[in-house]
Amino acid sequence: MGIGTSGAGNSRAILICFAAALVEGFDIQVAGIAAPRLGPALGLSPAQMGMFFSSATFGLIFGALAGGWLSDRHGRRAGLAISLAIFGLFSIGTALAGKYESLLVMRFMTGVGLGGALPNLVAIASESAGAERRGRAVALMYAGIPLGGAAVSLISIAGLGDGWRVLFVIGGLLPMMIVPLVMTLPDMRMAPKGRDMGGLGPVLGSGNLVPTLLLWAGFFFSLLVLYLLLNWLPALMVSRGFGRAEAGMVQLGFNLAGAAGSLLGGVALDARNRSFWVAGSFGGLVVALALLAVAPANIFVTLVVGAILGAAIISVQAVLYGIAPQCYPAEVRGQGVGLAVAVGRFGSVAGPLLAGALVAAGQSASEVLTGILPIAVLGGIATWLLTRRRRATSTS
Repeated sequence: MGIGTSGAGNSRAILICFAAALVEGFDIQVAGIAAPRLGPALGLSPAQMGMFFSSATFGLIFGALAGGWLSDRHGRRAGLAISLAIFGLFSIGTALAGKYESLLVMRFMTGVGLGGALPNLVAIASESAGAERRGRAVALMYAGIPLGGAAVSLISIAGLGDGWRVLFVIGGLLPMMIVPLVMTLPDMRMAPKGRDMGGLGPVLGSGNLVPTLLLWAGFFFSLLVLYLLLNWLPALMVSRGFGRAEAGMVQLGFNLAGAAGSLLGGVALDARNRSFWVAGSFGGLVVALALLAVAPANIFVTLVVGAILGAAIISVQAVLYGIAPQCYPAEVRGQGVGLAVAVGRFGSVAGPLLAGALVAAGQSASEVLTGILPIAVLGGIATWLLTRRRRATSTS
């Protein structure tokens, strides 16, 4: 099925996707500020708290795979609406959980909904814009995720995380409110009826193998770095002598600058010399990591460097999400993006585990930050090669 062709209708679709991404960003990070009160309230051990965080991440992996398949089989609108409803309902269920086992189930299913929404958001934003503006459309949508994270940072700084059940209720009601808006969108393209588009074959066929592997590598390495920072940046800052409020301010600056970086990434992706801009984004990421590792324990300097770091890493994510739908034909676009998101989520699991292992081995905050520099470089090389390949394909 086609999409609406009016500029106003397309802009409305992108804005609805932005609102959904904003809510997604809130839900992804809200567990972090709820945890200090949630753990004692339910009597959870540190190991159980680790499983609480991991359950949502594993749900994201399964959700990305299911959401991409649903998008191609039944349309983008249905895929997004169902995903929003799932993570809304189970976020509310998290607020009602009274014991450890039910909490894990609720967080896993919340993650399934969150993961299922993202491939649909990317596909809708991409297909709602002309070929020359698709990168910016996806980047505008993706900017909602760090802005949602910034809202969580503000809640943390204001000390409003005590009522943890209320936070999950809010995180559940917001996506439910967006579902009716999603259902007013014209439906997006899907696989022809009677055509089996399941499995890896259609995604990896017809010359898609090399760009798919490059896309997976870019997502895995960049998300490893991103989620390491999202989970450990405040703790690393505290270990360097900053107070928790100051560490929260650094995280807020990281998220706000990340939203701006997302928009810059979209502009870069639509530029003719986009491989140059991609190299600049990853170069900025490497430089910012190095600067943060050696910067003095001065809050102003750390805020500036943290903001540069946020802009660089989210710009990289915007480029990857912007180019992902361009790697596949419409009939397998949802599955292609969903698989890439799922592979990236393994990186998001590995990142915090890597930081935990380095800290447990006695490494300082500076050593942790410098230790992930090679990983950022690998992600940059894969993404740069992908943009070069896509440019050569589009001009051939």
